[in-house]
Amino acid sequence: MKLLLFSDVHGDLDACRELVDRSSEADVVVGAGDFCQMRQNLQAPLDVLSAITTPTVLVPGNAETEDEIAGQLSAIGWPEAHVLHGTGVTIDGQPFFGIGGGIPVTPFGPWSYDFSEEEARRLLADCPDGAVLVSHSPPKNAVDRDSKGQSLGSVAVREAVEATAPLLTVCGHIHGSWGHTATIGPTSVFNAGPDGAIWNLPGADET
Repeated sequence: MKLLLFSDVHGDLDACRELVDRSSEADVVVGAGDFCQMRQNLQAPLDVLSAITTPTVLVPGNAETEDEIAGQLSAIGWPEAHVLHGTGVTIDGQPFFGIGGGIPVTPFGPWSYDFSEEEARRLLADCPDGAVLVSHSPPKNAVDRDSKGQSLGSVAVREAVEATAPLLTVCGHIHGSWGHTATIGPTSVFNAGPDGAIWNLPGADET
C-alpha cells in the first residue's frame, strides 16, 4: 500500500493543489492536521483538498477541531475522507487510527485545540496493534524537536506506539522536525510537513 503523507499546510492553497495533483500516486492519502491557521478560514484548504478522490484519512491539528472539520466536510461533500480522533477506519484491509490536537497542552492559549496526556491516553485506548497511527502531535523524543532543539512531543502517543507497534506513525505539529524520520522499536515515525511524501507499506521507504 502506497501512502501520500502530509501535515501543517496552514491554509497554503498552492500546497493543497500540489497534494491533489499527487494524490493519484497513492492508495491512501493521510493528512496529519493543521489545515488552517488559528481556527480561521478552514473552508478554503478543505475545498481544494476535497478534489482528492483517493481514500483519505484526516486528523484535526491544534489549529482546527474535529467538529469544525466534520462540519466543513458535510457542507462541501468529500465522501473519500475519514476524520479520525480517538477512532479508526480500515481501508483495503489496513487499519488506520487517529488522534488530533496539540498533546500535551500548548502555550498558545484558548484558540488551540489541545489535550492533556491523560486525555490522550483515553483517546488512544482503542488503537489496534499494527495500525497506521496518525497523530497530529509526535511521540516524545521522536521527530519532536523545535528549532531550538526542545523535545515537545507526547508521552501518551509514545506509550501507544510502544504498546501497539504501528506499521507507521505519521505526525506533524513541530515544524522544526518536518521531513524527519525516527524509529521506536519496529515502528517508523515520520513528521510529514506540508510538501507531501510517498511512503510504501510495509517497510520504511519514503521519497
